Amino acid sequence: MNREKRDPLARRKERHVPPGARSRAMHAMSARAAMGRFVLQGCVDCGEVTYPPRDACPRCWGELQWTDRDRGARVLSETIIRVSTDLYFRGQLPWRMGKVELDAGPVALAHLHAGLKVGERAEMRLMLDRGGNAALFALPAGREPDMGDRQWREFVVPVKDRTILVSDARSAIGRAVVHALHAAGAGHIVAGLAPPARVADQSDGVSGLTRVQPVPLDLTDPVMVAECMSKIAGPLDIVINTARLVRGGGVSADGNLVEQRRMLDIAVLGFMRLAQASAPLLQGRPSGAFVDLLSAQALAGDSDCAGYAAGEAARHSLLQSFRHEMRAVGVRVLSVFTGPSDDEDHQSAPPPKVAPLRLARAIIEALEAGREVSCVGDVAVDAMDRWLADPALYMREKNL
Repeated sequence: MNREKRDPLARRKERHVPPGARSRAMHAMSARAAMGRFVLQGCVDCGEVTYPPRDACPRCWGELQWTDRDRGARVLSETIIRVSTDLYFRGQLPWRMGKVELDAGPVALAHLHAGLKVGERAEMRLMLDRGGNAALFALPAGREPDMGDRQWREFVVPVKDRTILVSDARSAIGRAVVHALHAAGAGHIVAGLAPPARVADQSDGVSGLTRVQPVPLDLTDPVMVAECMSKIAGPLDIVINTARLVRGGGVSADGNLVEQRRMLDIAVLGFMRLAQASAPLLQGRPSGAFVDLLSAQALAGDSDCAGYAAGEAARHSLLQSFRHEMRAVGVRVLSVFTGPSDDEDHQSAPPPKVAPLRLARAIIEALEAGREVSCVGDVAVDAMDRWLADPALYMREKNL
């Protein structure tokens, strides 16, 4: 593989993000787009479907509600923007836009994929731009989006030919992630392996893969985290945090404080060490991203795994702050929620459980779809639905 070469004396290119001023209604749309939903507002009184987002129905001034809509559309016209005063778009010109007639009703202005022509059918996506705001993107209907389209790449994070760090490649999930990234064409994979080395490391297949660089990495050791970053030969595009320690125990009973302390160190301080060390490297990349694997237990405390749930909840909170910080430099921070996985940490957990390979593929899918929040498996999907519907009720029912 031809690794990217950089002039050490050249000034780094500044990465700008699209304009960020948005209404409260648009932020509400962005929150739903972050989960991969295609939503539009509909009036509860007259039924009018409207776009762009508003605070009241433009026809009768009635109340508007968000509803998932049909993604179909037809391209009415197109235009190419060649001049802009905005710093972000000045670096991306020419930029292709067009009017689309949504099957849901409104006519809207949208970003157009290069494979679309006027008069053709389109599939609409609500994508998050590099500033974290929702934007309409029209893709060719019935076809997978072409990653070669320059505009589409501004809304997603390609995996092919990228340099990717996996923080824990020894766990079942970490190994599956490395294998899935390798199969997806990742250019260089840095596989973190916490010392001491194990005999099984020589036979698990990760170390023997081409384009995989095993490095010692323990997120509880700040020196080791810094040394790991220094051993990455070239730019770093994506970080995938798979490190976690799962142990049971409540707050007042059955809790081993030594294990609880290490769980919190990996989940909270370890995450912060990894984020602080990798953020400067990700900021200069055209498609930088940080992916964190979270348990659905982050949404509510668990009396049987109190320390683990607390660590996941704390990291969930930290991710919100980290995401806000990285939006200013165009780096995406993605959360992938999962229920119990089919590995040694959840041997006693009843089905349904998520296979590590399925989780690995979901991580790649989230990157290549630009999805900020994903849920994998029935347990995680159900937990998120119930939490969004009524957080207080979900937290109460979970521990009955």
